[in-house]
Amino acid sequence: MATILLLEDEENLNRGIEFSLTKEGYEVLSAKTIEEAEMFFQNNEIDLCICDLTLPDGNGLDFISRLRRHSSVYVFCLTALDQEMDQVLGYEAGADDYITKPFSLSVLTLKINAYFKRNYTQAETVIESGTWQFYMREMKAVNGRKDVLFSKNEWKLLCLFLEHPRQILSKGQILERIFDVDGNFVDDNTVAVNIRRLREKIEPDAARPKYIQNVRGLGYVWNQECRKR
Repeated sequence: MATILLLEDEENLNRGIEFSLTKEGYEVLSAKTIEEAEMFFQNNEIDLCICDLTLPDGNGLDFISRLRRHSSVYVFCLTALDQEMDQVLGYEAGADDYITKPFSLSVLTLKINAYFKRNYTQAETVIESGTWQFYMREMKAVNGRKDVLFSKNEWKLLCLFLEHPRQILSKGQILERIFDVDGNFVDDNTVAVNIRRLREKIEPDAARPKYIQNVRGLGYVWNQECRKR
């Protein structure tokens, strides 16, 4: 089941969209403020985002820009603004599609169904590295008979390494791509703590890592080849 984050402060429209998409089988996390939407995003795996632009606690474009710092989630802009420049600003902020109010709920639903049909009916992507097989859609890893599940941040960090094998990633790059650098919960130990947790799950000996290795003064590297199948 795909999870959709809906950020829309107009009560009736919010309920209408949520009802239509839930009926289609999606899980809908409904937010009416940016603060609420950011909380949902931090605590859940979001597959698609529908975002209004005029919100009680800020501009939806700013919210989309922040998402783009550490996520490639597909974003539909939902707004009453219909000037060409408004659409340009939406795309520049990182939106993928733009729907102008008033609109048909059936058209929105068809657009969303078409997106998931194109992107989520493909076979499971499996990445092999060392003795591990990483099942990307299931967020799990298998090593022989051992199955391992990951937290959201552990999985995001792991995916970053698997996308860039043998490439040194600095602490700054990891913070920028994986963690919300604007959040108060991020401190200097964030990367080191998450690297340690990830090593404890995948390394045969976390004290002598062969997958995630330190490069003194530079950062970390996934020191194994990766193969997709």
